[in-house]
Amino acid sequence: MSVLMIIPAHNEAQNLPIVFDDIRKNFPEADILVVNDCSTDDTIDVIKQHPDVAYLNLPVNLGYSFAIQSGLKYAVQEGYDHLIQFDGDGQHLAAEAKKMYVYAMEKDVDIVIGSRFLETTGYHHSFFRRVGTGLFRKIIKMLTGQTISDPTSGLQVIKRSVFEPLSKIFAYPEFPDANLLIQLIYQGYSIDEIAVKMKNREFGESMHGGIVKPVKYMFKMFYYIIMVYFNNITGKKRRA
Repeated sequence: MSVLMIIPAHNEAQNLPIVFDDIRKNFPEADILVVNDCSTDDTIDVIKQHPDVAYLNLPVNLGYSFAIQSGLKYAVQEGYDHLIQFDGDGQHLAAEAKKMYVYAMEKDVDIVIGSRFLETTGYHHSFFRRVGTGLFRKIIKMLTGQTISDPTSGLQVIKRSVFEPLSKIFAYPEFPDANLLIQLIYQGYSIDEIAVKMKNREFGESMHGGIVKPVKYMFKMFYYIIMVYFNNITGKKRRA
């Protein structure tokens, strides 16, 4: 079985060497793909200093979700059985990703989410992110009957039967979080969580930093969830 770590990166030159070293030490079986989302710092130069790391260099800044989908397309093209969404900011830990991968293989789960909230880990969540996570957790439970403790976690192990159809979506969601999880549950995929440890970002700025960005994110997410629910009740939930 083959597994690919997909790392979307925008201005992560300071963090990526730490991320690469962590993966090599704690999950050497995994291949690494960095999707450089038109960084304006030295990200691409840092990547090129690591010949064992594959990369896609996007010509314009397309954003997190399109960087992720570019990685999905690469994973399909190269024939990987599983992929792992792994952040380039140093928050995700390779040992935890490996634990999730082993769990996904043993339990034959379509998607495994690394949860920061199944157990007390001391992870610091901003106020707006904490409120949003709580709301989306309740909405997912209300609309699907399934409890997902960390619907905004970007650390996920995904089976090929899931990521291949996702790679073909024409309008991949701008924020593939609670909305995408609801859609996948409606489509019958199995989703499970295990508790993981994560670190807080050391360098750079989060795409959800400040006040305006989290508020805009929440409004957009509510809209996307409404659309997913509407598609479900009108019978438009078929797998791609």
